Amino acid sequence: MEWENIGDRIKFFRERKKMTQYALAQQAGVSPTYIYQLERNEKSPTVEYLGHICWGLGISIKEFFDADVTVEQTDYVADLTPKQIELLNAFLNSLKS
Repeated sequence: MEWENIGDRIKFFRERKKMTQYALAQQAGVSPTYIYQLERNEKSPTVEYLGHICWGLGISIKEFFDADVTVEQTDYVADLTPKQIELLNAFLNSLKS
């Protein structure tokens, strides 16, 4: 999936952290309505507010805009158990040989 806009990215990282819009708003110091509007692309955040949102998400602005982060990669791995991650790493390492 390619990133369509900032609202998609905010929603992606929020859901990846298993946060509600309300919880993110509380962490970022903004209103839940503002988060809702951002995710629906009704508003665009200023750099200052994007910084607050990233802080609330526990990520850097660099990570927020990292082109290498894709929904497919992080969603699948985020839901794996530690044992499944271990097995996945072993499998991936076996492909190098």
